Amino acid sequence: MSEATCLELSVTLWFVHLACVLGAAQFAVPLRWRLSSRDQPAAPKGVLFGRANRALANYVENFTVFAALDLALIVTHRPGGWGPTTWIVARVLYLPLYLFDVIYLRTIAWGVALIAILTMLGRLTWS
Repeated sequence: MSEATCLELSVTLWFVHLACVLGAAQFAVPLRWRLSSRDQPAAPKGVLFGRANRALANYVENFTVFAALDLALIVTHRPGGWGPTTWIVARVLYLPLYLFDVIYLRTIAWGVALIAILTMLGRLTWS
């Protein structure tokens, strides 16, 4: 996949994360809290809402670095190699692994995404 396609997919994946949080909220927290300014934390029912929120937070942390490197690769016309595609695939796998508490595979998916980011940095630096 091209770097631009990976960037587009990464934004789409952000919307998927958001949809997971919103979907889990339907069953975990009252409507009044969801529509409020959320000054007080909710006591959600079940664990899925918390996991979806944490997965989204983790995605945003990683997406920032990915987007910066991917944009830099695009602007400098340097090939990202397998880094951008691998990052997308690993992050797509990470979400259900986190939501369903698959602990070891989730960590592996996160590690693969991290290696992909380091590869992108290396290609940007030494290409």
